[in-house]
Amino acid sequence: MIAMIIVSACLAGVECRYNGSACSVPQIVDMVIQGKAIPICPEILAGLPTPRPPVEQIKGKIISLNGDDQTDPYTAGAQMGLEIAVVSKCKKAVLKSKSPTCGSGRIYDGTFSGTIVSGDGIFAKMLKEKGIEVCTEEIYS
Repeated sequence: MIAMIIVSACLAGVECRYNGSACSVPQIVDMVIQGKAIPICPEILAGLPTPRPPVEQIKGKIISLNGDDQTDPYTAGAQMGLEIAVVSKCKKAVLKSKSPTCGSGRIYDGTFSGTIVSGDGIFAKMLKEKGIEVCTEEIYS
């Protein structure tokens, strides 16, 4: 039996990003079509709308461009995604780079200036803490 892989839904072609777009990666779309990957969007799991205000991490909090603290819903969505990964026995995830939710190793710095810093999105961090290998779509470029 092949272990399922978690993928960011936006990478699988789902138009769920903050601005209502997708960031389709053909190899990831194919994995989902072949039944090898489960597309997850923590923001959608949390019931957040699409489109929605952009957010970035600031001192461990998820803050929107207009200054609203969105930590609770983003954390709740990430927790739901983690539960799906655990019950599906996933060992690997391919997530959207630089995202405050899904980024792995590098995320935006919280100034909404496009500056990148070291860090993990909250969903990526939760997966790693459960021993799930996390990488970004950049492995396909």
